[in-house]
Amino acid sequence: MARAATNGGHSNGRPTRDSLNPSPLLVTRAHVPPRGRGQAVAQATLDLALGDLFIALSMLTIANVSKSYGARTLFADVSLNIARTDRLGLVGANGAGKSTLFNIILSKDQPDAGLIEWERGANFGFLPQESAPVGDESILQIATSGGKLEPENDDDWDIDYTLEPRAKKILAGLGFREDDHDKLAKTFSGGWVMRAHLARLLVSEPTLLLLDEPTNHLDLEALLWFQDYLMRYPGGLVVISHDRAFLNALCTGMIELRGQRLHEYTGNYDDFLVEREARKSQQQAAFKSQQREIAHLQTFVDRFGAKSSMASRAKSKEKQIARLEEVAIDEPEDDLKKIQFRFPQPPRSGLKVMKLEHVEQSYGEHVVYQDLNFECERGQRTVLVGPNGAGKSTLLKILAGVIPINGGVREVGGNVITGYFAQNRVDNLNPKLTVLENVMELRTTENGLTEQQARGMLGTFLFRKDDVNKRVSVLSGGEKSRLALVKLMINPPNFLLMDEPTTHLDIMSIDALIAALKTYEGTLYFVSHDVHFIREIAKTVLHVHSGRLTQYAGDYAYYLEKSKSGNERAALTAGFTDARPKQLETPKADKPKAVIKPSSSDIRKMKAEVTKLEQTVTELETKQTQITAELADPATYTQGVNVQQLNARLRDTINALHAATAQWEQAAQKLSEAEGA
Repeated sequence: MARAATNGGHSNGRPTRDSLNPSPLLVTRAHVPPRGRGQAVAQATLDLALGDLFIALSMLTIANVSKSYGARTLFADVSLNIARTDRLGLVGANGAGKSTLFNIILSKDQPDAGLIEWERGANFGFLPQESAPVGDESILQIATSGGKLEPENDDDWDIDYTLEPRAKKILAGLGFREDDHDKLAKTFSGGWVMRAHLARLLVSEPTLLLLDEPTNHLDLEALLWFQDYLMRYPGGLVVISHDRAFLNALCTGMIELRGQRLHEYTGNYDDFLVEREARKSQQQAAFKSQQREIAHLQTFVDRFGAKSSMASRAKSKEKQIARLEEVAIDEPEDDLKKIQFRFPQPPRSGLKVMKLEHVEQSYGEHVVYQDLNFECERGQRTVLVGPNGAGKSTLLKILAGVIPINGGVREVGGNVITGYFAQNRVDNLNPKLTVLENVMELRTTENGLTEQQARGMLGTFLFRKDDVNKRVSVLSGGEKSRLALVKLMINPPNFLLMDEPTTHLDIMSIDALIAALKTYEGTLYFVSHDVHFIREIAKTVLHVHSGRLTQYAGDYAYYLEKSKSGNERAALTAGFTDARPKQLETPKADKPKAVIKPSSSDIRKMKAEVTKLEQTVTELETKQTQITAELADPATYTQGVNVQQLNARLRDTINALHAATAQWEQAAQKLSEAEGA
């Protein structure tokens, strides 16, 4: 994996091989001096050869890089080597400088000191947190990076005929339908445009992928496909992500940006947490030991320093103290600065919070809900699950009243105050105003909000001093999420609707949000693909698919049990094919059929058909159980099993099971009617 480079050892203003990353072999040899001139020459030759080999293996070198903004230092004198096979997670608090480090690597920003060097022939692909505006390109044109798909004339041979098939395959994996390929990207939502840009990166197959929160706009089905694709990706990977499961599945090393330094760890995210705590304990013990020794020496100096007979010894002790302070061990930092807050408890609502009756909702010719009936009750903590396009976000918007319904009734309960936390945080914010102005515009006679109170709340969410004067348009995704949370707290709702609330938040901020929501006394409905967040918060589950709602009166573990899925991530999408809105068709009236009394032979055939279908259902249930158990087995993810194919088999099996069960029910009903005729 990547190894942090040591500082110093520069030659002619450039880092030497040894200064960039002394190989363990080279370090060992340094302690064994050669016995003669011939051995010395051989040793030097070997050092040079191994040094060249090391440089060849190092695809990207970050050497002694520093970056500050005004008086604030993000990182100082950091060094790192990244090899072609590295799979690294970059973690750190929001604002620690992770995205800035990416920008320096990409030459979008310049370091104050240090250098960035790429191996000759290496290239990179970068996916930012938020996509750039699109013009008149189609989805396929974005995915193929504008490459030629057809020759311009008879002499044009500069065509990669594998480009389009690869692009279409990757687009399908990321959830696009075939008829989406030629549609203009600007007709899609920002999340789908991000998927098209992600497809572009994967099609181009760069030597190193730099991904900044790549899972933010993926549903679980696309995320599982993407994760499986990256596990087989031939190049290197550096990823910033708040998704623990994603980091655990992909990363073989973690880089933590903390205290203006890069700290390296071997293993995935869970391994990193264990190792970081162990290092912290060791550092604390070493710090206390050193401080005790300094205090002991200082006591001697204070006691005997003024006595002429002991002056020389006291002077010696002072020199010892000075030497210890030169190599002083830093006291371990407390946990990274993080938000800590509680939702102000809202006024109590009526028992019936919201009621939907015969609601219809469509987007053009595509129907989302038809004759939808649903009720929300006070105190529920419900997660909405289902694939992208199933209607989860639309249902939240209907409940929040942010979009008008096409038909039916939306009845709000007594004393209900709704609060909507949009997936696109800008929907909750005014990008033209500053952070402080966004909060102060919520001031009313009732809440009597003062600027001092607003600054205090913003400080709790890490907006301090001049941070409150930043315009929203320049904030990072994490900062926008934190500001949107602050605005929710000014006039606390008792019916809270949150669409992907963990998106753009770092892991420690997610933990703070979980702690706050656990003490929240209102009603909560939310959409999330963060399984850790769902397990901690949800008390009931609402399954959304093709305009149908299925309620599970238990937490996520209960849902897993009842849906007969052993894999907590696959369960969110298993059993579904394309859940995006389908064209609304006018139902045709059924023609009356003549009633014919079945013969004994017909009834025997019906019984045989029912028995055959029962056997098919039993076989499919057994197959579903076997595949689910395989997905639940951790060994599946470490033995090179194609998880994408396994999930596809599970989907096909569940779809076949649903179809067979429906056929069996129809056949059994038909038999019952025939026997009663």
